[in-house]
Amino acid sequence: MYSDAAFLCLWILITNGVFDVKTDEVKSVSVLEGDSVSLNTDVKVQRDDQIRWTFGPQNTRIAEIIKRDQINFIFVSNDGRFRDKLQMDNQTGSLTIRNIRSEHTGLYKLLIIISGKTSLKSFSVTVYAALPSPVITSNSSNCSSSSSSSVSRCVLLCSAVNVSAVTLSWYKGNSLLSSISVSDLSISLSLPLEVEYQEKNTYSCVINNPIRNQTTHLNITQLCHTCAEPMQQSQSVVLSVIVIVLLLAVAVGVIFLYHKKCKQARPGGKYYSFHQIL
Repeated sequence: MYSDAAFLCLWILITNGVFDVKTDEVKSVSVLEGDSVSLNTDVKVQRDDQIRWTFGPQNTRIAEIIKRDQINFIFVSNDGRFRDKLQMDNQTGSLTIRNIRSEHTGLYKLLIIISGKTSLKSFSVTVYAALPSPVITSNSSNCSSSSSSSVSRCVLLCSAVNVSAVTLSWYKGNSLLSSISVSDLSISLSLPLEVEYQEKNTYSCVINNPIRNQTTHLNITQLCHTCAEPMQQSQSVVLSVIVIVLLLAVAVGVIFLYHKKCKQARPGGKYYSFHQIL
């Protein structure tokens, strides 16, 4: 069985190219917080074989399996960030991390010594936070309407709080309208959109990371009715003014015709006052 000191010496020799070691490309693994992920060795451990897992830039040993004379010697770290989270397959040496958290993001290295041959595998694990559902709100103070049409517009805001490594987007049907992205910092994101209240198109706000997305669909009737009310009131006022103007025009026309008929009823077209006619 290799001691830690012996393993460290072996590791230094391997990383400095002294030993001819088969090294695979780094495999990228993405997972959501709270899920489990398995890092597979793709081997079967036989007699006198050894498998060791390390984590991080310090190559901290987190799991190991050694077979000697049909006896398995298994070590699984139960300290610090990996407490009660690691499970190792005693036949293959594959490592499972349960209820994974963001602190488990990093580089995992696997040293395999089988039948005197040494190989090295690496896994780059990225842990993404669980995605919240985006929230759509309206800003009634930013309503507008066109004087040349009966269409009102309202400004909507799609928001998500405490997110990182995500993209927030507005869609009209399946067409992307706008988007905004954030990398590693945990912040709040907001993305505005102006829509026509009477428009029949479907809108949705989507938040996504490389492995999952969450969608909230817009209920335009519910969120934009405050924009339609001022426009309807304005239309009512305009209609009332038009009715009053038409009534005044009719009244003026009636008076004009009345005076004209009175003039024609008298010889010589002499004008008589309204009191004289009575």
